[in-house]
Amino acid sequence: MSRWTGTWLTGPGAGAEPGDGPVRYRGERLGAPERGAGSVASNGIRLGALVIDLVLSSLVTSVFLRPDYDDPTQMWRFNIWAGLVWLLITVAGVALAGFTPGKGLLGLRVVRMDGTALVGPFRALPRTLLIAVVIPAAITDKDGRGLHDKLLGTIVLRTR
Repeated sequence: MSRWTGTWLTGPGAGAEPGDGPVRYRGERLGAPERGAGSVASNGIRLGALVIDLVLSSLVTSVFLRPDYDDPTQMWRFNIWAGLVWLLITVAGVALAGFTPGKGLLGLRVVRMDGTALVGPFRALPRTLLIAVVIPAAITDKDGRGLHDKLLGTIVLRTR
């Protein structure tokens, strides 16, 4: 428990792990470079990729279903369909290529920590569902990995 809450809850120095120490940059403990290709993506650029994907899913949805801003029921339906389109785009993109359109535009890629080439659907689907919940993706560790990435053994790296 002290790993998540800090060592102050159980006394000074209790619960410290060998890798717990000052970290100069995200991904240092994982052997990732500080900048450039292969470095850990910042939260800001990851959020930017998410916004691009959400806008794209809304645009795709609007081709098939017209939003009516004056009708709350119609907008509710539109938002549900846009969320499902986002889910499909994200799961398919991460499972098959390691990136979504937003991540691709911003030079990001989701990779597995064990070095396997593809993330695969069995990791991409729960990862995407945890992103939709927001909280697991918003809480990151010293290496810049969200709780969803830690749980599923993935990390988001820069490709350029």
